Amino acid sequence: MRKTGNMLTHRMKIRVIYGDTDNMGFAYHANYFRWFEAARTEMFRAWGLPYTRIEEKGFFLPVSEAHCKFTSPVKYDDLLEIETTLDRSVKAGMKFDYNVYVNNHDSIVANGYTIHPCLNSENKVVRPPSFLQEIIKKNTEPE
Repeated sequence: MRKTGNMLTHRMKIRVIYGDTDNMGFAYHANYFRWFEAARTEMFRAWGLPYTRIEEKGFFLPVSEAHCKFTSPVKYDDLLEIETTLDRSVKAGMKFDYNVYVNNHDSIVANGYTIHPCLNSENKVVRPPSFLQEIIKKNTEPE
């Protein structure tokens, strides 16, 4: 994890398995959203807050919007590195930006984002609770 300004960036590696590919041998487009989810989950874990603990406290972060732009295909056995950055400008929920790199190169093969409202146990939209705001602040403020 590295801090840049008021944003925190986390990197995670994942390998494209055979089951992730389509008939042309390229990774199927919907898998990028699975990889985004895995990367976001690992970012929370790196913060010391596994997503399961957020739910145990009665809060949920469903996806309300998702976008991915593909610039180059990836294939079976490619090693992907997914860089996840929390966008602190969203106040009523959370927005994560993603860059996907392949085989330790600097070129981005896809990028995107997901937006998540914060829901309480009654499925009402609320501001992120104080425990979540505190962990975000702790992990995104300059040291």
